[in-house]
Amino acid sequence: MPRKSTPPKTAFRAWQRMLSGRRLDLLDPSPLDVEIEDIAHGLARVARWNGQTEGAHIFSVAQHTLLVDVVARGRWPSLDRKARLEMLLHDAPEYVIGDMISPFKAVIGGDYKAVEARLLAAIHLRFGLPLRRTEEIARMIKTADRGAAFLEATRLAGFSAAEARRFFGPPPVLSPAIERDYLTPWSAGAAEKRFLERFKTLLRE
Repeated sequence: MPRKSTPPKTAFRAWQRMLSGRRLDLLDPSPLDVEIEDIAHGLARVARWNGQTEGAHIFSVAQHTLLVDVVARGRWPSLDRKARLEMLLHDAPEYVIGDMISPFKAVIGGDYKAVEARLLAAIHLRFGLPLRRTEEIARMIKTADRGAAFLEATRLAGFSAAEARRFFGPPPVLSPAIERDYLTPWSAGAAEKRFLERFKTLLRE
């Protein structure tokens, strides 16, 4: 009986085609292939909390980053433009690799973090930011990120206040109007537009 032929192996693809036409290599990302429009479009369509949130729309990573930006502005009003850009773009690699919940990141370990770090470095270079965060900026981002996570967890993801405080620390203080706005899930189109508007505002400062 004749042996079945083995189909030829295909080349391993480690790049993502963007709507801008760019082709971003995940293993060796080039700043020249990073476009803010691709970042905004992708982040507006990536769900926080694996989509386990209340509301007519997902709570997107784009909306989360804008909430982090608002929390940071309230806590550190004198932050300079570059620091605010770092804050806004802190989760930008997720436009390519998605938002992996923290428990799963802990299971996977170093490989995910290595890809994420390479992407963030390319994004920083593209927009004139330091290749690596300073310890101070990293601490501020973590503080604002955890504050935003507390609000998202208790308002949208079913956590009790005590449970959220245990995981994320104390909540930030925001006005009721800001909470209503930033914690009501926006449509993908609205999240994309507002992310781009904030980015362009920071560029003009």
